[in-house]
Amino acid sequence: MSDATKYTSKLHTSRVLVIGGSSGIGYAVAEACLEHGAHVAISSSNAQRVEAAVSKLHSSYPSKKANVHGLTVDLGSADTLESELESVLKGAAEKFGTNGRLDHVIFTAGDALATIKLQDMTMANVLQAGQVRFFAPLLLAKFLPQYLEQSYKSSYTITTGSISEKPIPDWSVVASYAGGHHAMVRNLALDLRPVRVNGISPGVVETPLWRMSDEERAKMMDVYGKKLATGRAGQPEDVAESFLGVVRDWNCTGSMVRTDGGSMLMTG
Repeated sequence: MSDATKYTSKLHTSRVLVIGGSSGIGYAVAEACLEHGAHVAISSSNAQRVEAAVSKLHSSYPSKKANVHGLTVDLGSADTLESELESVLKGAAEKFGTNGRLDHVIFTAGDALATIKLQDMTMANVLQAGQVRFFAPLLLAKFLPQYLEQSYKSSYTITTGSISEKPIPDWSVVASYAGGHHAMVRNLALDLRPVRVNGISPGVVETPLWRMSDEERAKMMDVYGKKLATGRAGQPEDVAESFLGVVRDWNCTGSMVRTDGGSMLMTG
């Protein structure tokens, strides 16, 4: 007689789309879902990065090659944003086959982290700053009733950041969108019910979004890490656990989960 698996089997055979899954946090989430038995589709704006990420997942999980799919989606243009969002959902559903529905959608996509000083703000750069991080996950919700299984077992998870709660000079534009994610999660949890909607708020995490050399990034992570309660900057594999938690907790909706190394506790 085999052991019970009521906790570790919750994602077994489920269909998960990770938007922004070719690197960083999204890639780690894809790994975690695969390890828990899910079928996973990852998407990114760059076809070569998607192909490389799929190949890497195949190498790490050779027995699960058939469970991994890659898709390309361009979220950078306002004119085509809605059609691209519906296209990636439809594409994932087709990759998975069966009845064409998904069980979980996880949005981790984001462009390079950048600041905009108040005197440099324009309507154009303010809108551009929210294109991928804010408007895309909001508009995606429009299509989810058509593509997500309508059940409390299904979920939509959005990614924000600790800047939404702890201000930093020159980050007002990005922080405004990040703060809006908190309200987005709570309201979508009502609009999309019974599908569960939650958010994850990472702090400093060592990912390719920090556009700099490996040496520069390592030095910066060391500096930031010393300011955290954990004494280290977060890693994508750490944060992936929080995504797993809200996806598998069938009683969790409308919540924002922090995974920030205790940055909110520190005064420095």
